[in-house]
Amino acid sequence: MVKNMKKLRSFILFILVLQFACTDFAFAQKKFKPNSFMKNGWTDKANSMVKFQIEKRGVTNTDVLQVMRTTPRHLFVPPALSAMAYNDYPLPIGDEQTISQPYIVALMTELLSLKGDEKILEIGTGSGYQAAVLSQLVDTVYTIEIVESLANSAKKRLNKLNYNNVIVKHGDGYQGWPAFAPFDAIIVTAAPETIPQALIDQLKIGGKITVPVGNELQELQLITKINENNIKKKSVIPVRFVPMVHPSEK
Repeated sequence: MVKNMKKLRSFILFILVLQFACTDFAFAQKKFKPNSFMKNGWTDKANSMVKFQIEKRGVTNTDVLQVMRTTPRHLFVPPALSAMAYNDYPLPIGDEQTISQPYIVALMTELLSLKGDEKILEIGTGSGYQAAVLSQLVDTVYTIEIVESLANSAKKRLNKLNYNNVIVKHGDGYQGWPAFAPFDAIIVTAAPETIPQALIDQLKIGGKITVPVGNELQELQLITKINENNIKKKSVIPVRFVPMVHPSEK
């Protein structure tokens, strides 16, 4: 009898503890906001990202590294994914598009050999993160996004965060932006099967393009425009990007 009473008391105590834990967990879930932990701690995550993901892979440009430390990547991903913003992989941003892996953003930026006074064209605005990084290293960034909803949200986000030298356009990246050509450099954040001729035409002589090229098998290429008739291609690393689409393919 005594033994059974002890078992009963232990069972009741277990139920009470379990009920309290579940209630406390539910309360915590209601109070939790995905971005809340980032308000004070994101700089530590950004510093770690640069040290272990970017510098260790060979990116050395001090200006690029500093901008990667100080750009709030978590504000360029969906709130539910903000805890993963500084991790070593791309993340979905909606409409079958992604924000690139931090290392790739830094590498593509470094490859352009920026001096600070450039006019840059970006193809594939996405959430605006790459444009935000570039904007702190050049004079002006012109960026084109084929998905209208992403173009609109990126424009609002960049304006809100005071990246005032970024001009966003909804349009076809294959056509470039002739009204503001020629550009000192061009960065493409989606993969065409071949490099669009319009982009080469809109690049200054001596200018550079960083672009992932290919379909199933892709490689990051660095293109340098030698003169109006000749370019130099350099293969950098294998990569995997979303395809660069035409308006009819959306």
